[in-house]
Amino acid sequence: MALPDLDDLIAEVDRRCDNAHRPGGQDQPDRLALLTVAAQLAGQLQALADDLVEDYVEHCRMHGNSWTDIGTALGVTRQAAQQRFHAPHKRYSPEVMTDDLREAMVHVKQAAVHHRNNYIGTEHLLWGLTVQSNSATRLLQTVGVPPETVHQSVGTRLSMGASQAAERIAWTPYSRKAIAIAEARSEQNGFDRIDCDDLLIGLVQVGRGVAADVLTEAGFDPAALDATPVDV
Repeated sequence: MALPDLDDLIAEVDRRCDNAHRPGGQDQPDRLALLTVAAQLAGQLQALADDLVEDYVEHCRMHGNSWTDIGTALGVTRQAAQQRFHAPHKRYSPEVMTDDLREAMVHVKQAAVHHRNNYIGTEHLLWGLTVQSNSATRLLQTVGVPPETVHQSVGTRLSMGASQAAERIAWTPYSRKAIAIAEARSEQNGFDRIDCDDLLIGLVQVGRGVAADVLTEAGFDPAALDATPVDV
């Protein structure tokens, strides 16, 4: 994968801020508007880079690497690495999930293992949620999005990896954010267990990752749920 160079990024800023260029080219462009967009783009790239590093730190910790080793790999001290990444990620046991979500998680793990991926990304979660009927697929049907279409689309995004350690699979940062949103939604609705539709909403509300892209392309808009009776 080729990384964008500076010219690519400048072109993207121009594309996002075309209103900063005066009609007819007679006046000077709005340079402050361009700077604002450039800063926003830089922030998005930095957040993506941070998520990438965090994901691999998680894998290193799961496989027994010390904070000293991680710090050395990152070119910082053990203390600096631990301060940045020390917050433990919450583990979600089957007891906090409905039976349907537990069953979906079996398919999620199978998808990761089958594709030799040593991570669970949002694509694996969405694939598992749409294997069979549950509150997530019924939610999709309610807003006019065929679950089969979503399942097939996300299936094409699953890529074959080379992991030989599938028994110790880490969730990516986006996947952890999605289930955290799902837990908050479940609690807000007065339930003590996370269901499939909660996780579906979490995936789209993260706003980034393969699952969010697939759901957006399929036309799933959680805002439409406010005006649509949902029977899940």
